[in-house]
Amino acid sequence: MNKSLRFMAVPTLALAALALSGSPAMAADGSYQSTLKQINGSAGSGTVTLDVKGNQAHVVLKVSGMPATFMDAPYPHVQHIHGGAKGTCPDPSADKDGDKVVSTTEGAPSYGGIVTTLSTSGDTSPAAGLDLKVAGQGASYTIDRTFELNADTKAALDAGTAVVVVHGLDPATLSAAGQAAKSDLVPSLPLAATSPALCGTLTAGQMKMPAGGANTGVPTETGTDTGALAIGGGLALVALAGGAYAVRRRNAAA
Repeated sequence: MNKSLRFMAVPTLALAALALSGSPAMAADGSYQSTLKQINGSAGSGTVTLDVKGNQAHVVLKVSGMPATFMDAPYPHVQHIHGGAKGTCPDPSADKDGDKVVSTTEGAPSYGGIVTTLSTSGDTSPAAGLDLKVAGQGASYTIDRTFELNADTKAALDAGTAVVVVHGLDPATLSAAGQAAKSDLVPSLPLAATSPALCGTLTAGQMKMPAGGANTGVPTETGTDTGALAIGGGLALVALAGGAYAVRRRNAAA
Protein backbone atom coordinates (compact mmCIF):
# COMPACT_ATOMS: atom_id res chain seq x y z
CA MET A 1 0.00 0.00 0.00
CA ASN A 2 1.25 3.49 -0.79
CA LYS A 3 2.65 4.83 2.48
CA SER A 4 1.23 8.29 1.78
CA LEU A 5 -2.35 7.04 1.80
CA ARG A 6 -4.44 5.12 4.30
CA PHE A 7 -8.13 4.39 4.32
CA MET A 8 -10.24 4.61 7.43
CA ALA A 9 -13.65 2.98 7.20
CA VAL A 10 -16.30 4.96 9.06
CA PRO A 11 -20.04 5.34 8.47
CA THR A 12 -21.31 7.94 6.04
CA LEU A 13 -24.02 10.22 7.39
CA ALA A 14 -26.49 12.58 5.79
CA LEU A 15 -28.27 15.19 7.89
CA ALA A 16 -30.97 17.73 7.19
CA ALA A 17 -29.41 21.12 6.41
CA LEU A 18 -30.60 24.70 6.62
CA ALA A 19 -32.14 25.95 3.39
CA LEU A 20 -29.82 28.33 1.54
CA SER A 21 -30.39 31.09 -0.93
CA GLY A 22 -29.51 29.99 -4.44
CA SER A 23 -27.27 32.99 -5.07
CA PRO A 24 -24.29 34.45 -3.21
CA ALA A 25 -25.00 37.28 -0.81
CA MET A 26 -23.48 40.73 -1.11
CA ALA A 27 -22.22 42.18 2.14
CA ALA A 28 -20.45 45.28 3.32
CA ASP A 29 -16.70 44.74 3.40
CA GLY A 30 -15.47 43.79 6.84
CA SER A 31 -13.33 41.51 8.97
CA TYR A 32 -14.44 39.06 11.66
CA GLN A 33 -12.31 37.14 14.13
CA SER A 34 -12.47 34.76 17.04
CA THR A 35 -10.18 32.98 19.45
CA LEU A 36 -11.70 29.53 19.81
CA LYS A 37 -12.36 28.31 23.33
CA GLN A 38 -12.26 24.75 24.59
CA ILE A 39 -15.43 22.70 25.07
CA ASN A 40 -15.82 19.29 26.69
CA GLY A 41 -12.34 19.25 28.21
CA SER A 42 -10.61 19.70 24.87
CA ALA A 43 -6.89 20.47 25.01
CA GLY A 44 -6.93 22.18 21.62
CA SER A 45 -6.74 25.82 20.68
CA GLY A 46 -7.33 27.88 17.59
CA THR A 47 -7.99 31.19 15.92
CA VAL A 48 -10.11 32.13 12.94
CA THR A 49 -10.35 35.22 10.75
CA LEU A 50 -12.98 35.87 8.10
CA ASP A 51 -12.47 38.76 5.69
CA VAL A 52 -15.48 39.72 3.58
CA LYS A 53 -15.28 41.73 0.35
CA GLY A 54 -18.46 41.91 -1.67
CA ASN A 55 -19.76 38.38 -2.07
CA GLN A 56 -16.36 36.82 -1.39
CA ALA A 57 -15.20 35.61 2.03
CA HIS A 58 -11.64 34.55 2.88
CA VAL A 59 -11.23 32.33 5.94
CA VAL A 60 -8.05 31.39 7.77
CA LEU A 61 -8.61 28.83 10.52
CA LYS A 62 -5.59 27.69 12.55
CA VAL A 63 -5.98 24.80 14.98
CA SER A 64 -3.48 22.98 17.19
CA GLY A 65 -3.40 20.61 20.14
CA MET A 66 -6.32 18.50 18.91
CA PRO A 67 -6.52 14.69 19.13
CA ALA A 68 -4.10 13.38 16.51
CA THR A 69 -5.44 9.95 15.56
CA PHE A 70 -8.70 8.06 15.25
CA MET A 71 -8.86 4.37 14.32
CA ASP A 72 -5.10 4.37 13.60
CA ALA A 73 -5.35 7.24 11.09
CA PRO A 74 -5.16 11.05 11.32
CA TYR A 75 -8.19 12.33 13.21
CA PRO A 76 -10.76 13.74 10.73
CA HIS A 77 -11.79 16.93 12.52
CA VAL A 78 -14.57 18.84 10.79
CA GLN A 79 -15.44 22.51 11.23
CA HIS A 80 -18.22 24.84 10.26
CA ILE A 81 -19.74 28.28 10.65
CA HIS A 82 -23.01 27.82 12.52
CA GLY A 83 -25.74 30.43 12.78
CA GLY A 84 -29.37 31.26 13.34
CA ALA A 85 -29.45 30.70 17.10
CA LYS A 86 -28.06 32.56 20.13
CA GLY A 87 -24.62 33.11 18.64
CA THR A 88 -22.90 31.68 21.72
CA CYS A 89 -20.86 28.64 22.70
CA PRO A 90 -22.56 26.15 25.03
CA ASP A 91 -21.50 25.84 28.65
CA PRO A 92 -21.59 22.60 30.70
CA SER A 93 -25.22 23.20 31.61
CA ALA A 94 -26.13 22.32 28.01
CA ASP A 95 -25.43 18.67 28.88
CA LYS A 96 -28.96 17.35 29.38
CA ASP A 97 -28.37 13.61 29.59
CA GLY A 98 -25.82 13.73 32.40
CA ASP A 99 -22.88 12.10 30.60
CA LYS A 100 -20.75 15.24 31.16
CA VAL A 101 -20.37 15.81 27.41
CA VAL A 102 -22.14 18.54 25.46
CA SER A 103 -23.03 16.72 22.25
CA THR A 104 -23.52 18.44 18.91
CA THR A 105 -27.28 18.27 19.33
CA GLU A 106 -27.16 19.60 22.89
CA GLY A 107 -25.01 22.53 21.74
CA ALA A 108 -27.25 23.45 18.80
CA PRO A 109 -29.57 25.80 20.76
CA SER A 110 -26.49 27.95 21.44
CA TYR A 111 -24.74 27.99 18.06
CA GLY A 112 -27.43 26.82 15.62
CA GLY A 113 -27.18 24.82 12.42
CA ILE A 114 -24.45 24.88 9.79
CA VAL A 115 -24.51 27.86 7.44
CA THR A 116 -21.07 27.26 5.89
CA THR A 117 -18.97 24.09 5.86
CA LEU A 118 -15.29 24.97 6.24
CA SER A 119 -12.98 22.57 4.43
CA THR A 120 -9.75 22.66 2.48
CA SER A 121 -11.53 22.51 -0.88
CA GLY A 122 -14.88 21.94 -2.52
CA ASP A 123 -18.43 23.01 -1.71
CA THR A 124 -18.90 25.06 1.45
CA SER A 125 -22.70 24.82 1.66
CA PRO A 126 -24.40 22.75 4.38
CA ALA A 127 -25.29 20.27 1.63
CA ALA A 128 -21.56 19.54 1.32
CA GLY A 129 -22.06 17.37 4.37
CA LEU A 130 -23.68 14.80 2.13
CA ASP A 131 -20.33 14.28 0.39
CA LEU A 132 -18.53 13.49 3.65
CA LYS A 133 -14.97 13.11 2.43
CA VAL A 134 -13.50 14.22 5.73
CA ALA A 135 -9.96 15.51 5.75
CA GLY A 136 -7.59 13.59 8.01
CA GLN A 137 -6.15 16.70 9.52
CA GLY A 138 -4.69 15.36 12.74
CA ALA A 139 -3.56 17.47 15.67
CA SER A 140 -2.59 20.72 13.93
CA TYR A 141 -3.69 22.19 10.65
CA THR A 142 -4.61 25.35 8.76
CA ILE A 143 -7.57 25.97 6.49
CA ASP A 144 -6.99 28.95 4.19
CA ARG A 145 -9.51 29.47 1.41
CA THR A 146 -11.89 31.86 -0.32
CA PHE A 147 -15.56 31.09 -0.93
CA GLU A 148 -18.81 32.76 -1.96
CA LEU A 149 -20.74 34.14 0.99
CA ASN A 150 -24.25 32.69 1.13
CA ALA A 151 -27.31 34.49 2.48
CA ASP A 152 -27.55 32.54 5.75
CA THR A 153 -23.91 33.19 6.64
CA LYS A 154 -24.27 36.89 5.81
CA ALA A 155 -27.38 37.08 8.00
CA ALA A 156 -25.57 35.38 10.87
CA LEU A 157 -22.60 37.75 10.56
CA ASP A 158 -24.90 40.77 10.43
CA ALA A 159 -26.83 39.54 13.49
CA GLY A 160 -23.70 38.61 15.45
CA THR A 161 -24.78 34.95 15.64
CA ALA A 162 -22.08 33.36 13.44
CA VAL A 163 -20.13 30.76 15.45
CA VAL A 164 -17.20 28.60 14.33
CA VAL A 165 -17.25 25.07 15.77
CA VAL A 166 -14.51 22.43 15.43
CA HIS A 167 -15.55 18.84 16.22
CA GLY A 168 -13.71 15.79 17.54
CA LEU A 169 -12.63 14.90 21.09
CA ASP A 170 -10.13 12.52 22.64
CA PRO A 171 -12.33 9.73 24.07
CA ALA A 172 -9.84 9.13 26.89
CA THR A 173 -10.57 12.56 28.35
CA LEU A 174 -14.30 11.93 28.73
CA SER A 175 -16.21 10.62 31.72
CA ALA A 176 -16.93 6.90 31.90
CA ALA A 177 -20.46 7.59 30.70
CA GLY A 178 -19.15 9.76 27.87
CA GLN A 179 -16.69 7.09 26.77
CA ALA A 180 -19.46 4.49 26.69
CA ALA A 181 -21.93 6.70 24.82
CA LYS A 182 -22.49 6.62 21.08
CA SER A 183 -22.60 9.66 18.82
CA ASP A 184 -25.91 11.48 18.81
CA LEU A 185 -25.47 11.86 15.04
CA VAL A 186 -23.99 8.50 14.00
CA PRO A 187 -24.70 5.76 16.57
CA SER A 188 -22.00 3.50 15.13
CA LEU A 189 -19.35 6.07 16.15
CA PRO A 190 -18.32 7.00 19.68
CA LEU A 191 -19.75 10.21 21.12
CA ALA A 192 -16.29 11.80 21.05
CA ALA A 193 -16.01 11.57 17.26
CA THR A 194 -18.72 14.13 16.46
CA SER A 195 -18.92 16.27 19.62
CA PRO A 196 -17.72 19.90 19.64
CA ALA A 197 -14.19 20.55 20.85
CA LEU A 198 -13.56 24.22 20.01
CA CYS A 199 -15.99 27.10 19.60
CA GLY A 200 -15.90 30.83 19.04
CA THR A 201 -18.32 33.58 18.00
CA LEU A 202 -17.17 35.64 15.03
CA THR A 203 -17.05 39.30 15.96
CA ALA A 204 -16.27 42.34 13.84
CA GLY A 205 -13.04 44.22 14.43
CA GLN A 206 -9.84 43.33 16.25
CA MET A 207 -9.63 39.94 17.93
CA LYS A 208 -9.22 40.02 21.71
CA MET A 209 -7.27 37.40 23.60
CA PRO A 210 -9.11 35.78 26.52
CA ALA A 211 -8.04 36.50 30.09
CA GLY A 212 -5.05 34.41 31.08
CA GLY A 213 -3.57 34.34 27.59
CA ALA A 214 -4.89 31.09 26.16
CA ASN A 215 -2.39 29.16 24.06
CA THR A 216 -3.65 29.60 20.51
CA GLY A 217 -0.72 27.72 19.03
CA VAL A 218 0.58 27.84 15.47
CA PRO A 219 -0.55 24.93 13.33
CA THR A 220 2.33 23.10 11.69
CA GLU A 221 0.47 21.11 9.06
CA THR A 222 -2.19 21.75 6.46
CA GLY A 223 -4.97 19.30 5.66
CA THR A 224 -5.29 18.35 2.01
CA ASP A 225 -8.62 16.58 1.81
CA THR A 226 -12.20 17.85 1.96
CA GLY A 227 -14.07 17.89 5.28
CA ALA A 228 -17.86 18.05 5.59
CA LEU A 229 -20.48 17.33 8.23
CA ALA A 230 -24.02 18.74 7.79
CA ILE A 231 -25.98 19.60 10.91
CA GLY A 232 -29.32 21.18 10.02
CA GLY A 233 -31.73 23.42 11.91
CA GLY A 234 -33.32 20.47 13.69
CA LEU A 235 -30.23 18.22 13.40
CA ALA A 236 -32.40 15.45 11.97
CA LEU A 237 -30.61 12.30 10.82
CA VAL A 238 -31.98 11.44 7.40
CA ALA A 239 -29.61 8.74 6.12
CA LEU A 240 -26.80 6.47 7.24
CA ALA A 241 -24.68 4.30 5.00
CA GLY A 242 -21.20 2.84 4.82
CA GLY A 243 -18.32 4.76 3.31
CA ALA A 244 -14.58 5.17 3.29
CA TYR A 245 -12.50 8.23 3.89
CA ALA A 246 -9.08 8.72 2.32
CA VAL A 247 -6.68 10.35 4.75
CA ARG A 248 -3.12 11.33 4.12
CA ARG A 249 -0.16 10.79 6.38
CA ARG A 250 1.90 13.77 7.27
CA ASN A 251 5.57 14.13 7.92
CA ALA A 252 6.43 15.40 11.38
CA ALA A 253 7.11 19.12 11.54
CA ALA A 254 10.81 20.01 11.45
